[in-house]
Amino acid sequence: MNFLTRFSLKNAVAVFIISFLLILGGLYSFSSLKVDLLPNIEFPQLSIEVVYPGASPEDINEQVTSKLEEKFKSIEGMKKMQSSSYESISIINLEFPFRTDMNDMERQVDTIIKDTKLPDNVQTKINRFSFGTFPIFNISLFAKQGVDLQKVLERDVIPELNKINGINSVSVGGMKEEVVQITVDKQKAAQAGLTLSQIKDQINEKFLSFPAGNVNTDTLQIPVRVQEKLDTVEALENMTLTSPIAQQATSSFQGGAMRSIPPIKLKDVAKIETITDQPEKTRYNLKDSLSMAVTKKQDANTVEVADKVIKVLDAHKDEFNYAIGFDSAEGIKKSVESLVREGLLGALFASIAVLVFLRNVRATIIAIVSIPLSLVVASIFLHRLDISLNVMTLGGMAVAVGRVVDDSIVVIENIFRRVRKSKAGMSDELVQDSTKEILKAITSSTITTVVVFLPLGFVGGITGEFFLPFALTIVFSLFLSLLVAVTIVPILAKFSFKKVPPEEKEGALQRFYGRVIAWALNHKWIVLLSSIVLLVGSLALVPKLGFTFLPNEEQKTLVASIELPSSTSLEKTNEVSLKVEKMFADRAEIKDVTAGVGSRDFRTGLKRSNQANYFIRLKEGVSVAPFIKTLEKNMQAIADEEAPGTKIGVQELSSGGTPSNNDVNIDLYSNDLASLQKAAKDVENYMNKRKDLKYVTNNFADQQKQVIVQIDPAKAADYGVSGFQVLGTIADATRPVQVGTLKLDGVDRTVQLSYDKGIDSVDALKNTLLFTKRGLVPVSAIADVKEVDTYTSIQKLDGKVFARVSAQIVGDNIQKVTQDVIDHVKKDVKLPKDVSFEVGGGSDETVETFQQLGLAMIVAIGLVYITMLITFGKARIPFIILSSLIFVPIGSLLGLYLAHEPMSVSVMIGLLMLIGIVTTNAIVLVDRIGQNREQKGMTVRDALIEAGKTRLRPILMTAFATITALIPLALTKASGTLISKGLAITVIGGLTSSTLLTLVIIPVMYELFFFREVKKERSA
Repeated sequence: MNFLTRFSLKNAVAVFIISFLLILGGLYSFSSLKVDLLPNIEFPQLSIEVVYPGASPEDINEQVTSKLEEKFKSIEGMKKMQSSSYESISIINLEFPFRTDMNDMERQVDTIIKDTKLPDNVQTKINRFSFGTFPIFNISLFAKQGVDLQKVLERDVIPELNKINGINSVSVGGMKEEVVQITVDKQKAAQAGLTLSQIKDQINEKFLSFPAGNVNTDTLQIPVRVQEKLDTVEALENMTLTSPIAQQATSSFQGGAMRSIPPIKLKDVAKIETITDQPEKTRYNLKDSLSMAVTKKQDANTVEVADKVIKVLDAHKDEFNYAIGFDSAEGIKKSVESLVREGLLGALFASIAVLVFLRNVRATIIAIVSIPLSLVVASIFLHRLDISLNVMTLGGMAVAVGRVVDDSIVVIENIFRRVRKSKAGMSDELVQDSTKEILKAITSSTITTVVVFLPLGFVGGITGEFFLPFALTIVFSLFLSLLVAVTIVPILAKFSFKKVPPEEKEGALQRFYGRVIAWALNHKWIVLLSSIVLLVGSLALVPKLGFTFLPNEEQKTLVASIELPSSTSLEKTNEVSLKVEKMFADRAEIKDVTAGVGSRDFRTGLKRSNQANYFIRLKEGVSVAPFIKTLEKNMQAIADEEAPGTKIGVQELSSGGTPSNNDVNIDLYSNDLASLQKAAKDVENYMNKRKDLKYVTNNFADQQKQVIVQIDPAKAADYGVSGFQVLGTIADATRPVQVGTLKLDGVDRTVQLSYDKGIDSVDALKNTLLFTKRGLVPVSAIADVKEVDTYTSIQKLDGKVFARVSAQIVGDNIQKVTQDVIDHVKKDVKLPKDVSFEVGGGSDETVETFQQLGLAMIVAIGLVYITMLITFGKARIPFIILSSLIFVPIGSLLGLYLAHEPMSVSVMIGLLMLIGIVTTNAIVLVDRIGQNREQKGMTVRDALIEAGKTRLRPILMTAFATITALIPLALTKASGTLISKGLAITVIGGLTSSTLLTLVIIPVMYELFFFREVKKERSA
C-alpha cells in the first residue's frame, strides 16, 4: 500500500478533492439511511390462519389442523411446527432455518393447502413476520364539537394515510356501523314455513345483475344485462316472500271457486329497523375515543413514516384531537440520540487521550481526522447495502470510534518522532519512509481486526442476523481508517510538521519500562506464573456472573388484558373493564391508558367480546417489576368480585425486538386431555410460587360448557331431515344470519337477520321446531341434546398434543434458574403417569448461541494466525503475538464482575472483537523487534528493549484512545444501549489487562521462542 502514500504526497490537491466528495457522499448517505430501532430481519416463519365458521376446537383439529399438519410434515428443512385449534379458527406456525428462501416456502405451503381436502367454507391466509411488521403507533382520536369523526376518518384521514409511502395498514377500532336489523317473528315465520336461511336467500335473489348476451342490429352489437334491485329500506320491507306452505296451497276448489292465499311481505313476518352497532369499544383515560393502529411496510423508515402520519393528523386538528398511547418512533429517536451522544463523547475522549500523549494540537487533529472520515464514508456502504441506521449500526460506530483512530495514531506518532529526530527536517521522503516503516504493522493489525468478524457467518439463527449490521459497520469503518492513515494523514503531516522541536531524551516512563522488560526477561517464570494465577483467578469469577442471552431492559409501557369466561357478552366485559380502568386512573404511577374492549386478541387475531386489552404507559422513575405485581393483584380483586373465572395478564411491552431468551418452557405431552390439563395447572401453580420467575402463562385452556346435538340417523331418515337442515335451523335460532352488505337508500349497509326470541336454555334448544315431511317436530324428536365440558383450544407441537407452561426469568442467570426449575418439577410436582415433559426456552438457545460464538472465536484466532503468517512469513511470530490473547479474560471478567454485568451475547461479541484489537498492540511491538534485528542487526534482547521503548507511546495511545472512547457507552443508563454496554465493559477490561501484560509478556514469549538465538548471542 506504499504506492498510495506516494500518490497522495504527489497529488495532495486531488486527494483532498476526492476526500471532500466522499464526505459529501457520506453525509448524503447518512441522512438517507432509514432510521429504525433494530435491523429489519425477516423471521423464517409462516403462520397459516384457517377460519372455519362455527366449528368447535375438536372439529377444527380433526377436519383442518390434523390434515394440514400431516401434509406439512413433507416440507424439507422445516425446524418446528406448532398449531392451535380454537373455536372457528386454526393457527399453524411453521419455523425454518434462517436464510431459507421464504418465497419458495410460501409457494409450497400455498400449494399444499390447495391440494388438501378441507371443508368447503373455510378461508385460509398465510402471514410472514419481521421486526418491521409490528405497529408503530396506537393513537386515540377525539371528535371536536359538531364533527362526525368516523366520517372524517373514512372520507379524508385514512385515504391520506394510505397514500404515505411505507404505510402497510391503518386500522381503526371503536368504529360504529349502521346495520339494517331484520327481526323475524319466530311464530309467524314458522306458520309460513320460512326459516332465516330461506329469507336470506330470497333477499339476495332480489339483488340480481348478470349479463345476458347481446342484441345485434345492423350497425351495433348492444350488450344486455338483466337486473333486479331493492334500493331502499322501504322496498325491502315490501318485498314479497315465497312461502313453501303457500306454494303447496296456491289453489284449492271449494264449491267450484278458487281461493287465493294472499302474498306474504317481509314486513308481515319481521320488523325492519336501522340500528347502530359498535362491536368494539375503545377509550383513552376513561374517555370514549376511536383507536387507530398504524403498521409500516417491512423496509420502510419508521421515523419518517411516523413523522408523516403525525403531519396528516395535525392537518385535521380543527376537526379532532388525538393522544398517542404507543409510539415506537419515540423510542427509536431516544435510542438513536443516546447512541449518537455516546459516540460523540467517545470521539471527544479519544481526542483528549491522543492530546495527552502527543502534547501537540496539530498532531492530535491529524490523528483524529480519521474518526469523522471513516464513519461518514462508511455510511455510503451501509446505504448501498440498504442497512438501516439502528442500535446495531450506531453501536458499531460508537464502538469503532476508538479503534478507527489507531492506525492514524501509529502513523502520525512515527512521522512525528522521525521528524523530531531528523536534522534535515520535513520532506516527502521522510514522510514516505516513516509511513512505510509502520505500514506492515498497521495493515496486518487492521486486517486481523476485520477477519475476526468473518466467523459471525458461522453463528446461525437470530444472533448472526442481528449482529451482522454491527460487524459490517465496524469492518467498513476500519478499512476506511487504514486508507485515511496511508493517504490523508501523511499529507497533513507534511504540511503541519515543518517546524517541530527536536526530540527530547528518553522520558521517565520509557526508562522505567526498559528496566521492567529487563527484569521480566531475567525472571520469565515468575512473570508467566503470576499471569497464569491472575488468569485462573479471573476464570473463577465466571460462575458468579450468570449467563443470559441479552440483559433484560426495563420497559415503561405495559400490555395488560382481562379475559372473562368465554360466553360473556360485550356489555358485561365493558362493565368490568370500566372498573379496571377506574382503578388504573387512581394509580399515580400510570401516565395514560389506552383500552380496547372486544378488540382483536393478540394471540389469535380474533375479536373476542369477552376480552379487553390495555396499553399502559408508566411515569419515569417507576420500578416496573414490583408495580406489575401490585397491578395484577388489584385487577384480580376486581375480576374476582365482578366476574369469577376471569383470567388477567400484565407484562412489559415487547414490540418485536431481539428475543431476550430469558425464559423457561415446560412442555407437557399426553393424549389424555384431562391428565394434561391437571399436569399443566400443577406446574403453573408451582412456577407462580417462585420469586425468580414472572409472567407465568399456561397455553392449555380451561374447559367450558358446550351443548352437543347428537342426531339419531334412523329417526332423521324417518322424518326426512338431513344433518345440514338441523344445523341450519339451530344456527338460525342461536346467532344472527348475515345477509351481506347491500346498497339501500344510497348507502352500503350491513344487513342481518335474527329471530325475536333467541334460545336461552338447553330445554329451549330441545324444543326448537324443525320442518319435516311429517310437519313441525322438536329437535329432541330426532336428536339427543346434552351439555358437556369441552376444551376451548387444542395445542400441538410437531403434531403431538401438548401443554406449554412458560415464564420469564427474573435476573440474569438463565441457565441456573432453568436447571433449578427442571429439578423441582421432577421432584416436587407429581405428574400423572401418562404425562411426559420436556424443557426448552431461552436457556437452550443461549447455550447453543454461546457454543457457536465460541466456535467463531476459535475460527477467528485461526484466521488471525493465517493473516500474520502471510504478513511476517515466520510460523513462530504469530504464536508470539497470539500469546497476548490468553490474558484478555483477566480484565474482561473482572470488569463484568465489578459492573454486575452477566455473560451475554454482547459480551461474547466483545471478546471476539478483542481478538483483533489486542493483537494490534502485539503486532506493532513485534514488527519493530523484527526491524531492529533484520535491518539494524541488534541482538534479540537489545531489539526487545529498543522496540519496547520506541513503541510504548503508540501502544499506550491506541489502547487508551479505544478505552476512553468506550467509557461513555459503558457508563450509560440510557434506554436501547444495553446491547453495547456489556460489550464496552468487556473491551475496556480486556484491553486494559492485555495491554499491560502484552508489554511484558510479548518480550518474554519472544525470547522463549527464540531461545537458541538468545543462547548463541549470550555465549558470543
